[in-house]
Amino acid sequence: MKITQNTVVTMQYKVTNAQGQLLDKAQEPTSYLHGGYDNTFPKIEEALEGQEVGFATTLKLAPADAFGERDEGLVQTIPKSEFPPGVKVGGQLRGRTPDGREQVFNVLKIKGDQVMLDGNHPWAGQHLSLALKVVEVRAASADEVTHRHAHGAHGHQH
Repeated sequence: MKITQNTVVTMQYKVTNAQGQLLDKAQEPTSYLHGGYDNTFPKIEEALEGQEVGFATTLKLAPADAFGERDEGLVQTIPKSEFPPGVKVGGQLRGRTPDGREQVFNVLKIKGDQVMLDGNHPWAGQHLSLALKVVEVRAASADEVTHRHAHGAHGHQH
């Protein structure tokens, strides 16, 4: 079966940075609903369109094609007194950007009575290399199309 609109694609992947350092590797295959549902980067969908099981490629993704450029406006320092208990450096918490949008923040450092948070994705601003291999392609169920994402073992669980 070819990868087209409303197919579920299951793949293995490996992500490295421009220096060749491994950033992430799928321990288990991962699935997404193909066809413009914003479940993966457009460059990935573009590369996989019309392909079949066994197809393998390595994509070079510029920051704009992946996690975007770093936005230093998403780095904030808050008083430790406003910081929830139990969260440590490397942890994440939800907060709001200066313009009121909900955002996930990574805790960069805690120094004295100040906590530095970063709302950028850890790979923002980086050129990435994404090696992927298609291991399964199937027709999406009506529920998956309605919910706009893949279900099942390697997709979203409800």
